[in-house]
Amino acid sequence: MSNPPTGRLFPTADGHDLILSRTFRAPIEDVWASVTESDRTARWFGAWEGDAAPGHMIKMQMAYEDQAPWFDVRIDACDPPRRLALSTTDESGNWRIELLLSHTDGQTELRLVHHLDTTDEIGEMGPGWEYYLDMLVAARDGLSTPRFDDYYPAMKPYYDSLPTRTDPA
Repeated sequence: MSNPPTGRLFPTADGHDLILSRTFRAPIEDVWASVTESDRTARWFGAWEGDAAPGHMIKMQMAYEDQAPWFDVRIDACDPPRRLALSTTDESGNWRIELLLSHTDGQTELRLVHHLDTTDEIGEMGPGWEYYLDMLVAARDGLSTPRFDDYYPAMKPYYDSLPTRTDPA
């Protein structure tokens, strides 16, 4: 495993938030394009198609998963270039995710917030998000693609034992 896990867990009124972040030396608009433009999301997560507007559904492909499945994603909110909120329902349940971007002193921080109803599968989710965020870093920086085997099961114990924090900083 090349990078240590970064996820933190915070209690909320209706569950927990799993928060992971990455920082880029790039303008916020460029990082926003990396997480919203289909040709750029295809490089690290998967392509999408459809009318990507708040309240609309798009089809997204998970290009780096077995059989590269497509699934429906609802755009819950889109406030360029700072916030994108998405939700989907699959056999694992309901997923609610936000991408929050901020820019300070030439650096853009991307925070991925996964709103969890339960932490039962955090040992699988956390390593998966670490992998995809590092895929984003690799795609943006022209680095070699990380191997999922370096994330799971290696990071599972970290996430399974992740303490609930009360400070969202």
